[in-house]
Amino acid sequence: MKNLIICAALVSSVSFVSPLAAQSRPADNVSEARLRADIDTLVGFGTRHTLSEQDNPARGIGAAVDWGAAEFRRISQQCGGCLEVVLPERMVEGARIPQPTRLRNAVAIQRGTERPNEVVIVQGHIDSRVSDPLDWKSDAPGANDDGSGTVLVIEAARVLSAHKYASTIIYALLSGEEQGLYGGRLLADWAGQQGFTVKAVLNNDIVGGSCGSDGYCDDKTVRVFSEGPRADLTDALRAQQRRNGGENDSPGRNLSRWIDILADGDSEGLDVRQIWRADRMGRGGDQVPFLEKGYPAVRFSVSVEDYEHQHQDLRVEDGVTYGDTPDEMDFAYLAKVTQLNVRALDALAGAPMPPAPRMEAAVSASTTLSWDEVAGADGYLVWHRRTDQPYWSEGPMARVAADQPHMTLELPGVRGDDWIFGISACAADGQCSPVASAVPAGAFEPVAKE
Repeated sequence: MKNLIICAALVSSVSFVSPLAAQSRPADNVSEARLRADIDTLVGFGTRHTLSEQDNPARGIGAAVDWGAAEFRRISQQCGGCLEVVLPERMVEGARIPQPTRLRNAVAIQRGTERPNEVVIVQGHIDSRVSDPLDWKSDAPGANDDGSGTVLVIEAARVLSAHKYASTIIYALLSGEEQGLYGGRLLADWAGQQGFTVKAVLNNDIVGGSCGSDGYCDDKTVRVFSEGPRADLTDALRAQQRRNGGENDSPGRNLSRWIDILADGDSEGLDVRQIWRADRMGRGGDQVPFLEKGYPAVRFSVSVEDYEHQHQDLRVEDGVTYGDTPDEMDFAYLAKVTQLNVRALDALAGAPMPPAPRMEAAVSASTTLSWDEVAGADGYLVWHRRTDQPYWSEGPMARVAADQPHMTLELPGVRGDDWIFGISACAADGQCSPVASAVPAGAFEPVAKE
């Protein structure tokens, strides 16, 4: 075991590229015109309601899912078969699905070259609805909700499939979100059945508009939602967090912090406004089933929502036009959200998994941090912040070379009561993972594995 003595103000001579500032070249290839064309195609299916037709080649959810899968296959042909296209499915029934219904997701897998079992998922839901959640016959364009997330995922596949990554990227178009998050649940279950280690899930839902129903507009900001206490906590871990901290250090929350700093590195891109809730007030999205399984997940959504143009019958009422149509979208804004997702995927797929750090500081004037070797890591960054501070310090307090399978870092004179610590793992090219906090249930893995 390696035993290092490093003061808080001292950093070792190990050299790393800034973990979050690297610019992703693939993002420059995002096409606003392609995003618009794909939205027009989706809207052309009339409705994509989960209960709509399954076997009509021109209308309904069946045609939309088939089109999404066909786009993935076409992209795969252009990259020499780099994508494996699958359509996980199951029969579902529930409060908004009154009879057994076939549910399908369209999924493309870009296998990693070094750690193919380690996956990053980008997803959006392809289904749509109008005012009545059971009305599957009326036209439901679903341009922004969630055609925007759907076309973002397809564009990310087009751009990123031209590159190779150490870990796997999964591009997913989900069905059944409007009926009860069925597609997200199907994909989360499928990922577990494959034995994947899920590093991060980027759920994109309503990401193509910049003006709200009150007329307020903001095309400079995107919201990223993240959970506080983990959804998969046990009673014992809740008790540990109440005593030792960790309520603000779930993997999803640290993923959100990481995306925020990544966005700050692009002066021409969007600013991230972190929303420290799992989702919007009283609502939910397809990141929730992943959180329930203990997978790190966040939701991207527009800065301000337009409620007159989502979940609405197409109509004009009292001089107000209702309906989720392409003319209410901001495609330049959607392109920027897509670019941010591409940058995040590019970085996450190249970086190692975050470590699972442990902290010992009870009845001591010093703190000891320890963690096990992470596959693909060339070194580690040690981060800290005071317990009443929301964000990690501007730079790492220590840099540690990865030359032993079990690492121990001693910080003499650093009283653990006053600090939250975290570790990120860095690849040889300097690409670093999000920070994992040294708190109860801080690791980027389901609690059941701890």
